[in-house]
Amino acid sequence: MRALPAAVLASVIAILPAIAAPAQTAPAVPEPPGYRLDDYRAPVPATVAGGRVLTTATLQELLAREGSRVVLVDVLPSPRRPAGMTPGSPWMPLPHDDLPGSVWLPDVGRGALNPTLENWFQQQLATLSGGDKNRPLVFYCLPECWMSWNATKRAAGYGYTNVAWYPDGVDGWRAARLPLATATALTPPASPGAP
Repeated sequence: MRALPAAVLASVIAILPAIAAPAQTAPAVPEPPGYRLDDYRAPVPATVAGGRVLTTATLQELLAREGSRVVLVDVLPSPRRPAGMTPGSPWMPLPHDDLPGSVWLPDVGRGALNPTLENWFQQQLATLSGGDKNRPLVFYCLPECWMSWNATKRAAGYGYTNVAWYPDGVDGWRAARLPLATATALTPPASPGAP
């Protein structure tokens, strides 16, 4: 067996620490004291104050155990008609899929809600939970989306004691090859001064 030339051997020895070194992980994202107010599609924390975090497997277990008692809430904003589009021209947003049995409450995951939208969100939660503040509520949207984190934290702030956040959202459910259903958004009331 021939010995490697010194230059080649030195190169191999120089790169070994880089190959053997563990991969660098992204720094943990801390929970803010309040709600996330902007840049909603960004890395999210691993926890949410007042609620628990569910993986796809733990959400499946919860649904198997609790069945229709679990209220699934998608908080992804609904598509908006593009600005500058000719009035009266047809506009057909792409269909949106949800976890089966979900309720789509658009915009309630924003960091700041005007009083009209906040009141509507509270009314929807009261209706969906049947007034039971201990009924399981699971909030989701898309991966790395602060809106579902905000909505989970907000529901806990309203006094709901059994809230959960499914941070993998629709994409995580789809990646697990689980069934999805075409969703229809509930329409929040128009805010005073809204277009």
